[in-house]
Amino acid sequence: MGGFYVVVDDLKDWAPYFPSSDVISFEQYMALPAHAGKGRTRVINCCRNSRALGRGYYCSLLAAARGHNVIPTVKVINDLRRKSLWSLELEGVEAALNRLVLGEGEPVRQLDMKIFFGECEMAQLAPLARQLFERFPLPLLEVRLKHDADGWQIQRIRQGALRDLHSETEQELFAQALDRFSHRIWRKPRSRKHYRYEMALLVDPEEKLPPSDRTAIARFVRAGKRLGINVQLIGKQDYQRLAEYDALFIRETTSIDHHTYRFARKAAAEGLVVMDDPTSILRCTNKVYLADLLRTHKVPTPKTVIVSDARHETVQHIIAELGLPVVLKIPDGSFSRGVIRVESEQELAQELKHLRHSSSLVLAQEFMYTDYDWRIGVLNNKPIYACRYFMVRDHWQIYRHDGGGNEPASGGFDTPAIWEVPRKVLEVALKATRLIGDGLYGVDIKQSGERVVVIEVNDNPSIDSDVEDLQQGGALYHEIMAEFLRRMELQRQVRL
Repeated sequence: MGGFYVVVDDLKDWAPYFPSSDVISFEQYMALPAHAGKGRTRVINCCRNSRALGRGYYCSLLAAARGHNVIPTVKVINDLRRKSLWSLELEGVEAALNRLVLGEGEPVRQLDMKIFFGECEMAQLAPLARQLFERFPLPLLEVRLKHDADGWQIQRIRQGALRDLHSETEQELFAQALDRFSHRIWRKPRSRKHYRYEMALLVDPEEKLPPSDRTAIARFVRAGKRLGINVQLIGKQDYQRLAEYDALFIRETTSIDHHTYRFARKAAAEGLVVMDDPTSILRCTNKVYLADLLRTHKVPTPKTVIVSDARHETVQHIIAELGLPVVLKIPDGSFSRGVIRVESEQELAQELKHLRHSSSLVLAQEFMYTDYDWRIGVLNNKPIYACRYFMVRDHWQIYRHDGGGNEPASGGFDTPAIWEVPRKVLEVALKATRLIGDGLYGVDIKQSGERVVVIEVNDNPSIDSDVEDLQQGGALYHEIMAEFLRRMELQRQVRL
């Protein structure tokens, strides 16, 4: 674990707050020896930046030169100097501004707000504060809002300073926001348990079909701590905190047009160990790309036709190639969503037109019924678990969606040992994942007699308590966390 510093102009600026060895002056930060903070070092720059080349600017500049992760970055400091630059970052903020309703009676025409690590005093301004912090991650941001005929507008944004917080209310808001943001500052040394590494585990408590249930998440946390990894649960609101960690483990269903992909990209750019890494998300979440990748490298799959229109000639071509029934898939479906079986030419034409409204390309695949699908869990090109998911009774999939808001019905399962899985199933699974990367994957496979085909490769496979872990128990979580540990150790050696 590297260092953690809060840098201030003068230690007197920290007088209202709990003393901490993590808080140092600008001069102390400049004087740090070259070897200080080897590994992952986080810097929260609270220095003033009242002029173009002030201490705040040089603190962030030195941090970048030393390979430290700093908030704010030099880019953010520079962007805030010109409205022509910071206004470019405000795309998408309009919705939060339009929802603002402030004051009773006499309308409010101008408002100055302070944002502390994405938090503010007024509840009505909280969504706006979070969005502005995502675009301009600073410890303290001062914003002026003005109301005109077109509604609320952002008139000014600038960096704030600790010494400008005169009231106890503002000082308390800053202290609480920093404590929540860092999770480290002000804790007395005797109450800290030291870990070798810090891991962020991205979850969404509201997700209906998450990759891991709460019990499995708790088992990941325990397994990490036994290995010296402090595993902290984070959500999509914690995007700017990624630099605090050594690793990111995504346990939300991933998608390209989603915060999970943005998290993966940022974490990779920050040098974190990431699963799912952004390349794996790109390659696995789009079924068109995956189908062509597997076909090109001669990995056995069901016969597949990729179509871009719903013309009569296209429908005839699909039937000639695949026969009936046919399975239609949209490129980015998950958990059996966006997957339809059609029985006739008329139904094929109708459903193809319907799916084309949401996707420019559609996959048509031969129908291959089996009583169950294999799921082979692969980590770093090694099988680590196996599961058989059985079809829902009187249905052809392992999930059946009723079209409403209820959770889908699912079939049964069993969890054989790896050595009980047919050798050909394991070989095909590994051949597929080698094309994706060396992360954590779940390969869905159908087996009919001697024929073994890959249905898809999941970059974010399900690992639920008493399902995928039924054979190995806690050893499965230990193995995954041990791989994170191995990769973090390699990252540390590179930095050293």
